[in-house]
Amino acid sequence: MTNPVVAELIARSNRLGADPRTTNYAGGNTSAKGTDTDPVTGTPVDLLWVKGSGGDLGTLTENGLAVIRLDRLKSLPSVYPGLEREDEMVAAFDYCLHGRGGAAPSIDTAMHGLVDVPHVDHLHPDAGIAIATAADGPALTKEIFGDRVVWVDWRRPGFQLGLDIAAVQKANPQAIGVILGGHGITAWGATSDACEANSNEIISTAAAYLAEHGRSAPFGAATHQPLEQTVRAERAAALFPVIRGLASTDRTQVGHYTDSDVVLDFVGSERLAELAALGTSCPDHFLRTKVKPLVVDTAPDAPLEAVIDRLKELHAAYRDDYRAYYERHATPESPAIRGADPAIVLVPGVGMFSFGANKQTARVAGEFYVNAINVMRGAESVSRYAPIDESEKFRIEYWSLEEAKLQRMPKPKPLATRIAFVTGGGSGIGRAIALRLAAEGAVVIVADRDGEAAENVAREIGGTDAAISVVADVTDAEAIHKALETGVLAFGGVDLVVNNAGLSISKPLLETTEQDWDLQHDVMAKGSFLVAKATAKILIEQGIGGDIVYISSKNSLFAGPNNVAYGAAKADQAHQVRLLAAELGGYGIKVNGINPDGVVRGSGIFSSGWGAKRAAVYGVPEEKLGEYYAQRTLLKREVLPEHVANAVFVLTAGELSHTTGLHVPVDAGVAAAFLR
Repeated sequence: MTNPVVAELIARSNRLGADPRTTNYAGGNTSAKGTDTDPVTGTPVDLLWVKGSGGDLGTLTENGLAVIRLDRLKSLPSVYPGLEREDEMVAAFDYCLHGRGGAAPSIDTAMHGLVDVPHVDHLHPDAGIAIATAADGPALTKEIFGDRVVWVDWRRPGFQLGLDIAAVQKANPQAIGVILGGHGITAWGATSDACEANSNEIISTAAAYLAEHGRSAPFGAATHQPLEQTVRAERAAALFPVIRGLASTDRTQVGHYTDSDVVLDFVGSERLAELAALGTSCPDHFLRTKVKPLVVDTAPDAPLEAVIDRLKELHAAYRDDYRAYYERHATPESPAIRGADPAIVLVPGVGMFSFGANKQTARVAGEFYVNAINVMRGAESVSRYAPIDESEKFRIEYWSLEEAKLQRMPKPKPLATRIAFVTGGGSGIGRAIALRLAAEGAVVIVADRDGEAAENVAREIGGTDAAISVVADVTDAEAIHKALETGVLAFGGVDLVVNNAGLSISKPLLETTEQDWDLQHDVMAKGSFLVAKATAKILIEQGIGGDIVYISSKNSLFAGPNNVAYGAAKADQAHQVRLLAAELGGYGIKVNGINPDGVVRGSGIFSSGWGAKRAAVYGVPEEKLGEYYAQRTLLKREVLPEHVANAVFVLTAGELSHTTGLHVPVDAGVAAAFLR
């Protein structure tokens, strides 16, 4: 049974974490002190429940709490070795844990445990950080809050900060919390409700002051107007693969695009370059966004090629600048540089491109930079934005404790950071491929002529951080362009293309009409060509290689009866594989094919009448067609959609890095279709 103190803490945390005015994703932490029964002695024990490392307030559950014995935690100051060795105290928290399970204690545990009040909230609200990063923050804090909130100078999160805040709270019994210079706020209360009310009071009071006293144009005049929405989306889709390729110089990244009013106002402002160069301040912000963004200095309507050329120059300069930043502050004990590419790229008139190891990380980085824009606006409206020193940012970015956290992260899945575009993804083989690629770490653009089917598969994969659906008739070049534009704006580009869309009409030669021939060649031969052409452009612009996989057929090699249009279209696809492998290899793009035998179960083609016609050709009941196909193979096994998906994974996951122009049979062994 959940302790009532814990239930209150979870409810409070979820409310605070669900409000974007209060904190940001995975930012801040909350705690409660109370009593529970020690299962060993049967006697009461005083405990601290505090959000653990890496959790998110909005989605916090009891498993996300670290449970600490207060008697042991309060004994730690007696063994504290001093500021120069305060990082050692993080390991000491492990000796204060109570019970089994739970989350690892975070760096802020001391703040929560040493402040002698039952309930504590540490949050990163934009309004609070605006005061915390104002040049005259101490005076503003006094003016806004009187003695109800106390200013605390910047100090890196850790044991000493916990001691400092505990001392401030003890010396100021009338105070409800503190403004942490350059960082955020901490509030406390005798009850959970009082603590939450105090947190909200600090945030709402700061926001009201900024609204009442703030200057109307803290970023200066608007020097660039946003492009019209449709034009803006087209320009963003054209730039995104190029930017993503540059941002993936050290390691491949997934992207996120934001063109909210907040972003467009900032990127179009007179003071964009000046303020962006100051970087973010709150540790949660710059750990996600890097020390500062890359700012593009071209006009919104500049020729696309000119913008791309300038992007490449600015990216090279950004990398040089980041390496210089690292070298200015690194010591022999510092972790190695983690990569010099930007996490945030700002383009006037267009918006913001953010990057990360997966879609969620990229999206959250963008959300954090929106928080940073709000902070800059607030601070500049009443004072001057003065973030923490660059040297302090480096101390946190390359903190040994942060490095240890990164080292504890699970190994990425084989297709992590890959963006897949799967045609015919709404059913059958395409659905199986989309599911398998997503399970192996890729984000997936599920394309299908049937929008509802595509949406169902995307939903089956997960939320929009994992997959999206697009409607695409592969016989229509403009429809493919629009579908890819949507996919690029969602994830930043394309890396892994699966030409799977297909259909079949089984008729003898004399009954095959021109329409039958044209339809099958339009969908499979022409459709594959159009998809390959459109995606190859993106792959080349990214400059990071990629894969194109054709789902052809054993019928591209095997001559069966009543199959002339389908077999010829599949043979066309098969030769496209070889032709494109030869043409695109210089760009690091592999092109391979898969030749399945008849996939009956789960197949949209077979369920639409093809199965009945093929069964009639072979003189077997339709429900036995899969078994019939299996018996004519060397392995006597039926081919399922999942087997084709397995082959796509093997070809694209990295182990076959030097294989291109290959056709992989997935037919359980059809000797007549052996490659020669």
